[in-house]
Amino acid sequence: MTKFPATISWRRMPRMSDQYLHVRRGIFESIPLFIPAIPFALVFGVVVGESGIAPWLGWSSSPLMFGGAAQITIVTLLGEGASAAAAVTAALIVGARHLLYSVSIAPRFQGQPTWFRWVGPYVLIDQVFALAVLRKDEEPAAFRAYFLAAGFTFWGLWMVCTALGLFIGPLVPAGWGISFAAPVLFTALLVTAIDRWEKLVVALLSGAFTMLFADMPNRSGLLLGAMLGVLLGLLLESRRQRS
Repeated sequence: MTKFPATISWRRMPRMSDQYLHVRRGIFESIPLFIPAIPFALVFGVVVGESGIAPWLGWSSSPLMFGGAAQITIVTLLGEGASAAAAVTAALIVGARHLLYSVSIAPRFQGQPTWFRWVGPYVLIDQVFALAVLRKDEEPAAFRAYFLAAGFTFWGLWMVCTALGLFIGPLVPAGWGISFAAPVLFTALLVTAIDRWEKLVVALLSGAFTMLFADMPNRSGLLLGAMLGVLLGLLLESRRQRS
C-alpha cells in the first residue's frame, strides 16, 4: 500500500517566481494611476460624438496612437474642419513630450532584447514613464517584466474605457465638469516625479513658458515650453554634477 506523508513540507512547495512578482507589481501599481484617466476617456467619447466622426473610426485612434491628449487633439481638429495635415501636425506637437520621455529612459532599454526595444516604446505613456523612472536600478529582466505589465495594463484599460466613453460620455451632464480630470491627472504625475528643488524649478518655469506661448498656432507653445524646460533641466543637472 502506498504511504502518503502525514505532513507537507513547505520547503518543497514551488515559490512564486520573481518574474511573476514583477508582473503582478506592475499591474497593481498601475491601476491607481489609471483611475483619474477614466473621466479622460469619457471626455474622449464626448469629443468624438461632437466631432461628427464615426464612433468606430474615432475609437480606432486608441490602438493606433495610444495617447489621450494627442487623440483628443486630432479628433477635435478634424471635427472643426481642419485639414488632415494640420490635425496630424498638431497631434505630433502635443505628443512630442514622449520624445523627452524616450531620451530620459533610453539607458534602461540598453541591453534589452530587440523585441522589447520595439514593443516597449508603444506603451510609453505618461503614467508608465512615471512608474518606470522609479525602477531605474532594477535588473533588466525585472524592469522589462514590470514595464510591460504596467504598460499593457494601461493599454487594455484604455481600450475598454474609450470604447465605453463613446456611449457613456455623451450622457454625462455638462455640469459634472469631467474635462477637469485631465489636468488633475497630469498634475498628480508631476508631483510624484518632483524629488529635488531643480525639478521643481524646471516644472514651474516650463509651465510659465507654456502659458506665455499659449497663443502660438497648432499648440506649438506646448512643445516650445517643454523644450525650454528640458534645456533648463540640463543646465541645472550639469551644475549639480559639477558641485
